[in-house]
Amino acid sequence: MFRMWGKVFKDNRMRADRVVCDDSDANRTRKVYAALEEICRELDLGVPLWLDQNITDFKRVSRTRFKQDSFIEHIDFDYLEIQVIEED
Repeated sequence: MFRMWGKVFKDNRMRADRVVCDDSDANRTRKVYAALEEICRELDLGVPLWLDQNITDFKRVSRTRFKQDSFIEHIDFDYLEIQVIEED
């Protein structure tokens, strides 16, 4: 099972969160993109752009933060953090 946790932070406090599970046979990259899209849909957010720093962080520790520069529209929070919490 693959599970990813998405959290929205404002003023150093978690304002919302969602956990997405994926049991499909897709590869890890496809699972990550699909989970991010589902988290954003459930939290009513635009899907952020993956910048070089996001890719580097995610490859290294399976966690990254999307700040204002990753979103096309203005966001009313500080950042969206995603983290893989379970992989098989």
